[in-house]
Amino acid sequence: MGDSLQAKYSQKQLKDINDALELGRFVSVRKTLHELPASYVALLLESSPTKTRDELWKLLDEDFHSDVIEELSEEVRNGIIRKMVPAEIVDVLEDMDTDDLAETLSSLPEDVVQGVLRSMDSQDRHRAEQALSYGEETAGFIMNTDTITLRPEVSVDVVLRYLRLKGELPHNTDMFYVVNRNDTLIGTVPVTRLLISVPETTVEELMDDEPEAIPVDMPDDQVASLFERHNWLSAPVVNDKHHLVGRITIDDVVDIIREDAEHSMMSMAGLDDEEDTFAPVMQSTKRRSIWLGVNLVTALLAAMVSDIFEATLAQLAVLAILNTIVPSMGGVAGNQTLTLVIRGMALGHVNPGNARWLISKELAIGFLNGVIWAVLIASVVALWKQDWYLGVIIAFAMMVNMIAAGLAGATLPLIMRKLRIDPALAGSVILTTITDVVGIFAFLGTATLFLL
Repeated sequence: MGDSLQAKYSQKQLKDINDALELGRFVSVRKTLHELPASYVALLLESSPTKTRDELWKLLDEDFHSDVIEELSEEVRNGIIRKMVPAEIVDVLEDMDTDDLAETLSSLPEDVVQGVLRSMDSQDRHRAEQALSYGEETAGFIMNTDTITLRPEVSVDVVLRYLRLKGELPHNTDMFYVVNRNDTLIGTVPVTRLLISVPETTVEELMDDEPEAIPVDMPDDQVASLFERHNWLSAPVVNDKHHLVGRITIDDVVDIIREDAEHSMMSMAGLDDEEDTFAPVMQSTKRRSIWLGVNLVTALLAAMVSDIFEATLAQLAVLAILNTIVPSMGGVAGNQTLTLVIRGMALGHVNPGNARWLISKELAIGFLNGVIWAVLIASVVALWKQDWYLGVIIAFAMMVNMIAAGLAGATLPLIMRKLRIDPALAGSVILTTITDVVGIFAFLGTATLFLL
């Protein structure tokens, strides 16, 4: 569906459905919901307050629940699932792909997961436990197990007859995987190559015998980088013995990229990337208060530095007017560097081998920016206040803070990654504190030394 159709369903359709619910036209709403693709029903649920969301969910047929659940964000999905009994959850999960099953179960409370596992039959329970055994954000966690494997000695004719009997191929199948009797991956055969080959040709003659496989424990951001670099549509996943355990397809990678982008954007504001827009007031207030509290502490720290120079500010009121300029410029410069480095880390461009060069580069940029803006601000202040001495002081403070901003913006993400802290979540808060404190101290400290 195109963008115009998406806009139609996400705006007009939502309004029409809400109007019909208010009028009690439940049969009409039910009919409309089942005419929509699962992804658009999920969009309607995510775009609705909790009460309306519950009403819409009750109007959906049970055999449609699984398709819709797969499309929902984690928080909305969990809110719906927590209101179900284990038997209902099992019905929803049994037809899910392995990667969606793992993601759904991993986000639920442990007691709910155990109840669901006990209610599953042995085959589904094994599939769920196998998926959960891999760590989150790894290749094993996002892979599917719906692979078609071939033996090297089989002919093309036999393979085609097998496929006709099977009736359908797994979603996004562009490659068949060749394994030996121990399930060790030994080659791959593109679907297109197999279809145009002579029936008597063996799989061994067609296969590429040096397949590029993804280790089951590879972090998912590295998986996404490999797909981007090689333009893959799918890739096999192997364990430490090189046994084929599943495959990852491009739609899984698109989800990773989208989630990483949302995570970076929301983390900058101190929010969870799965934050429900229509979550209850108290729940949202509690989550946001945490980072507002952290920000208050850092703001108080900057205020305490200003308080050290209270006597200076009292004697020279002009310093209070100019005191915000240096920290503000440092904060913007530092966040530019911080954002660039975090992006480089996400793309795999920044590593220990080039980190020192990157820090040197950002220090040089900080120095040059310091020179440029120090000269400019010195000229403006000197002409404005008719005081060249004051202009030189603010120029020095600007230079110091721009260099500090470049250094902090380049090193903070690297340090935080070593400490296993998400730089996108906490980096901006810490950086702002550094540039505020350094900027205020450099400006008011220098003014105290030379003007009083």
